[in-house]
Amino acid sequence: MLDLSIPMVVSAAILFLTFFGIFTEHFHGIHRAKFAMAGAGAIIIAGQVLGFYSPELALEAIDWNVVFLLAIMMIIVSIMMTTGGFEHLASYLAKLSNGSQFKLIVLLGTAVTLLSLILDNVTTVIIFGPLIILICRNMNVSPIPYLLAAALLSDTGGVATLVGDPPNLMIGSAAGIDFNTFIIHMGPPVLLAWIGILLSMKFLFGKELGQAVTNVVEQELEYKNKKLWYKSIGVLCFMVVLFVFHHHIGWEPWMVAAASLTILLFITRSIDLEKVTQHIETPLLMFFISLFIVIGGVEHSGLLHHFGAMFKPLILEHPVIAALVLLWVAAILSALIDNIPFTAAMIPVLLTLQNEGVNVSVMWWALAMGVGMGGNGSHIGSTANVYIVTISERLARETGNPDYAISPGLWLKKGTPAMLITLVLCSIFIWFGYDFLYVDL
Repeated sequence: MLDLSIPMVVSAAILFLTFFGIFTEHFHGIHRAKFAMAGAGAIIIAGQVLGFYSPELALEAIDWNVVFLLAIMMIIVSIMMTTGGFEHLASYLAKLSNGSQFKLIVLLGTAVTLLSLILDNVTTVIIFGPLIILICRNMNVSPIPYLLAAALLSDTGGVATLVGDPPNLMIGSAAGIDFNTFIIHMGPPVLLAWIGILLSMKFLFGKELGQAVTNVVEQELEYKNKKLWYKSIGVLCFMVVLFVFHHHIGWEPWMVAAASLTILLFITRSIDLEKVTQHIETPLLMFFISLFIVIGGVEHSGLLHHFGAMFKPLILEHPVIAALVLLWVAAILSALIDNIPFTAAMIPVLLTLQNEGVNVSVMWWALAMGVGMGGNGSHIGSTANVYIVTISERLARETGNPDYAISPGLWLKKGTPAMLITLVLCSIFIWFGYDFLYVDL
């Protein structure tokens, strides 16, 4: 029987109402950031009245490393998007495919995956989504397989690195996992999942990808600013090197990104800083800040510690089973709702156990894999999926062809099986690779 105090009950009620508002965004049309802000205000007031939370503790609960890193990466990408480099890259890959649709989906999928290792998955599909539609219309083929593959592979690729997906940033920052440790342990299962998704695309879209291409791309699109593109690529490479060594030099990931952005701004004086900062997704940052405050309040009420104690015996007695349960629960919930709130709720539970001396390293990896791969399970499982569905619906309206819209039913038939394949592969990896995943953090 649950023995909950009044602060626990109140914080649980605020958490439930906040998450309910966030998860039902598509029905009532109110942006999730507004519900997160309302929840943050409610739990601060409740905490002050009941004596378990305060504005000072709320500020301490915000993980500024995550917030700053996301904002800085948004600015870097907005600079790169003005160069025409992404358009050139996409047209080059289309030319390289030489009319083979499966080869094109592999090439574009590889580019999306590699980009998702450094940029978050939402940014990646914002870049490649319109380019895929442009290329497919020029080639006179259906863009649906490519759009779906871009969403699936951006979600999957982002799981591999500390900076590839917002949940990873949250996990790494909370658990003290550095860039190298993250990619070493998440790289192998992501590679397996990447192969699994590409093969599943070939099977699930066999008819569409087997059609002959009537217009083969023969020319590459020109750069708008070739110098700036190469400078940006050079700075990105430098940033990756710093990410590799950030733990040794004592820098948080946001410091690495900030230093790289500063270098880019100084080596290219023509950049209008005011203009590029307009592309910062302020609602997303507000959502993160508010969510951290809400979860911080729930943690200070003692509720998350209470639930951590409940799951402690399973983790101690059956660690592999516990990791597999977390993997599948995280994936299923991330397919039904957004993966960020679930990650935020689970982090303090695992931190409580870690602070008590329990090695939960495998649980961290299972959580990262579950929320990352699980986002592929439905059309609303991740923000990247929602964006891809949105542009496909816009294309269907513009062309008058309803087949170009990715409906929930289509995603269920094509995307969900791909997600299940990746979860099976990750489960096998956890089962046989437990010793590899078990590390001292």
